[in-house]
Amino acid sequence: MFRTRPVYAPAIRAAADVGDQLLDLNEFDVAILAAIAYHQPITRDGLKDIFGKEISRDLIGRLHAQGLIGTGPRAPRRGAPYTFVTTDAFLSAFGMESLRDLPDAEQLNDAGLAARP
Repeated sequence: MFRTRPVYAPAIRAAADVGDQLLDLNEFDVAILAAIAYHQPITRDGLKDIFGKEISRDLIGRLHAQGLIGTGPRAPRRGAPYTFVTTDAFLSAFGMESLRDLPDAEQLNDAGLAARP
């Protein structure tokens, strides 16, 4: 089996133009992306607070490998954990030009798509 060295992956991805391929995301993956988009920069602990359960490193790694999220600034607290932010690829994948294109919380509540306080 042939493998690509990770350092060469961005160049190969760019040359292969895989940008139009469908993303293999399940409902929970999309929920994680939405939480990151609305609350960025956010740590895994912040995601745990939102979802009430531990968010696996594998899931974060998969979203990062797909280019949908990146690492943000280190959180200014004990241990300085990594934070996560969305990327331009995230915006492109979901047909947005900026994060301002995300529906606001009131629109989500009106549509019944957000938990009410």
